[in-house]
Amino acid sequence: MSRIEGRLRELHVAGRKALVTFITGGDPNRATTVPALHALVKGGADVIEVGVPFSDPEAEGPAIQRSSERALAVGTRMTHVLAMVREFREQDTATPVLLMGYLNSVERMGYGEFVARAADAGVDGMILVNLPPEEARELAQLMRARALDLIFLVAPTTTPERIALITAQASGFIYYVALKGVTGANLLRTEGIAEQIERIRANTDLPIMIGFGIKDGASARLVAPLADGVVVGTALVTTMERNQQQPAQIPDSLSSQLREIRAALDQQ
Repeated sequence: MSRIEGRLRELHVAGRKALVTFITGGDPNRATTVPALHALVKGGADVIEVGVPFSDPEAEGPAIQRSSERALAVGTRMTHVLAMVREFREQDTATPVLLMGYLNSVERMGYGEFVARAADAGVDGMILVNLPPEEARELAQLMRARALDLIFLVAPTTTPERIALITAQASGFIYYVALKGVTGANLLRTEGIAEQIERIRANTDLPIMIGFGIKDGASARLVAPLADGVVVGTALVTTMERNQQQPAQIPDSLSSQLREIRAALDQQ
């Protein structure tokens, strides 16, 4: 059982919704990331996504694009992000940590080398936005052998046939994109979400997390009843951007921000 599967199972038994959080590794500098990760846990995060900065993102809105630019500007690479996870694990061996990024970074390192180094660092899984399920089998097998989860996105436009293909490859959880567009959009609506969630559930027993457009307690409360948890990213990255000149303030700001969302989820 992976650390992700174990944590989400515990939450299900307890009747609680999962809170998955995202920040970009190395933003606004590499020294800030590990304290920020611990602050997310302190604020109530159940699972953490660490973004691997990439120069040509395909699904990210302006705020997360800027966070990648800041991280790249200080030289952050995949090797640094893995080192950040390893340092985080020195104090926290329980919280699941995912990397989120693009296949390009993994291919540059090589599948086998990446999986070995990720597992050794304490990574629990990966979301690769531009990895199609048709081409995922080799990497999925290597990751599964090291108890790492390969997590896929399902969009509002994903067909039933493609949902079946995606769920056959996925592990850990399914990431449902709640809207048509990029991260950080302000047009979150619930119309159609329940129907698509039901299509996903017909194909898998994996937990389903809803992301894109979840920015505060109100938006989390709106969609949480439809799934097993929510993903919050842009709102946290924006907080880090706002405090980039005072990075020492970032941990407390993140914890405070997240507590409001955690409280909203616990009222479900």
